[in-house]
Amino acid sequence: MSNPLQQTIEALAKEKGIEPDVVISAIEEAVATASRKYYKTGENLKTRFNLETGQVDLFALKTVVQDVTNAATEIAIDEARQMYRQLYGDDVANSIELGDEMEFPKPTEVLGRIAAQTAKQVIFQKVREAERENIFTEYNQRVGEVHSGTIKRFENGDIILEIGRIEAVLPRKEQSRAESYTPGDRVRTVIKGVNRGAKGPQIVLSRTDPALLIKLFEQEVPEIYDGTVMIRGAVREAGDRAKVAVFSRERDVDPVGACVGMKGTRVQSIIRELRGEKIDIVEFSEDPIAFVTNALSPAKVQRVSIVDDRERVMEVVVEDKQLSLAIGKKGQNVRLAAKLTGWRIDIKSEEEKRKEVEAQFEGLEALGGEAAEGAEPAAPGDADAAASAGVQEAAETPLPYTLAGIGEKTIRKLVDGGFASQEAVAGATVEQLSEIPGIGGKTAEKILAAARGEQEPAAAETAAETK
Repeated sequence: MSNPLQQTIEALAKEKGIEPDVVISAIEEAVATASRKYYKTGENLKTRFNLETGQVDLFALKTVVQDVTNAATEIAIDEARQMYRQLYGDDVANSIELGDEMEFPKPTEVLGRIAAQTAKQVIFQKVREAERENIFTEYNQRVGEVHSGTIKRFENGDIILEIGRIEAVLPRKEQSRAESYTPGDRVRTVIKGVNRGAKGPQIVLSRTDPALLIKLFEQEVPEIYDGTVMIRGAVREAGDRAKVAVFSRERDVDPVGACVGMKGTRVQSIIRELRGEKIDIVEFSEDPIAFVTNALSPAKVQRVSIVDDRERVMEVVVEDKQLSLAIGKKGQNVRLAAKLTGWRIDIKSEEEKRKEVEAQFEGLEALGGEAAEGAEPAAPGDADAAASAGVQEAAETPLPYTLAGIGEKTIRKLVDGGFASQEAVAGATVEQLSEIPGIGGKTAEKILAAARGEQEPAAAETAAETK
């Protein structure tokens, strides 16, 4: 730079992170404002920064007209041509036409101390506005990024952090209740948004947003960073528990194992960063039933059925011992699973489901009795037709399993009573099976023996006597 003012402009622009042109424009406007306050002539004043001298030149602009009505802003064409003829000759003078603007230099040395103060204020204001606009534009494009900051102070529950050369706020509602800090601590946060304010842009940070969890996984798991494993959803109750759904684009890569890491090193690093928040990593599936089953981890699900596809409602049945685990502390596990999958989940134990099915059977039997009382005696042919229709209807619905020596009708009673698999039957007791309508104690013993692959009690006694 050739002069001190230009050097100052360049240094200021570099310090504030703005273009030198912004500073020059601010200086030009400041001198123009100060000149209008000093001259008060109603003239159309214009300023221009002179790169050669490092000074700001001041001009009064006048429009060339035929007849002058305002001497402060207009000049007659004859007068203008006469003036230019004396200065530049006939050729330049004759080139002046109506509507042209002429510049008349005015001195700036006479502006004085008050004008200089006004100019200084305008310069600082313009530079500050440009700086704020730069900060807003920069950080508005970085929403969702994770940044480390140093805690400077506390204000009414909010935490003020220093990120780079600016201050940002971590509001109370965006803080995890499991965490506590002191000034000087380094904290990783996610930029949640940027607000325009009277005092400049306010950068809002968060420690509770799921975006923080996603970004931490991207930083810790190379497979997520390179796109091999994708995060298809993440939900949190900050400080307590989180669930993350992951999906692998390659069959050979286990998405859950990649996120957990060798002996849990990767996920443990994230848990430490989140001050002990428990993280469930589950595999994403396009099949909603499989996805809900995975999302309820670590609880083991017996069966899942869609109650209302339009309203996205599912019924989940778990073993009695698994009910509290599936629901979670204060309903946390099922609540997070519902948020992650987008389905409303109704969890029931095997016992609750069995009682529900019994109540339905009793209602059907009562309706059947009423129908039988009011019905006319059926002809033999009608009975045969009904029987064949019943056999046909039963045949149309395949059984989920078979048991040696046990008829289809009995197995259907078991399924309706909540025993949907052979393993479920084998794990039951005689008393539990006897509670199913239409199954007595002897039949229950026979069913258990068939399900467990054992000999029936009577057959076992006969075999012993023969021996």
